[in-house]
Amino acid sequence: MEVILKHDVNKLGEKDEIVTVKPGYARNYLIPQGLAVVATSSARKVVAENIKQVQFKQEKIKNDALQLAEKLEDIKLTIGAKAGESGKIFGRVNSIQIADALKEKGFEVDRRKITFEENPKVIGDYVANLNLHKEVKVQIPFEVIAE
Repeated sequence: MEVILKHDVNKLGEKDEIVTVKPGYARNYLIPQGLAVVATSSARKVVAENIKQVQFKQEKIKNDALQLAEKLEDIKLTIGAKAGESGKIFGRVNSIQIADALKEKGFEVDRRKITFEENPKVIGDYVANLNLHKEVKVQIPFEVIAE
């Protein structure tokens, strides 16, 4: 019996995938749990349209990330932090401060997409990695200065 999965099912398949299972498994488990529907011709057409729309949305998100990455390539940030006489920062610079500095420059970036190659704990130059999309990554240089 062919069914279309509505959710990812462990060891069976992923969402919107058409799989062949035994009729009892489909009738007694997959369909009552809301994990699958019977693969009729109309259901197949709906799934095909859904897949097409998802691909279109993913392509748009990727293009937006590429455009943002292009604009961010020439940016250099300066982050102020309280530091001691030896140049050691009290605390550390975090992704929220980088996101705020980018917002001041006119770029809206989610702080959860920002990572560091090394944690800024001393005054100096560092690099922040922005993961805008799974295929689009940008490195932003920034300088930490004492306030």
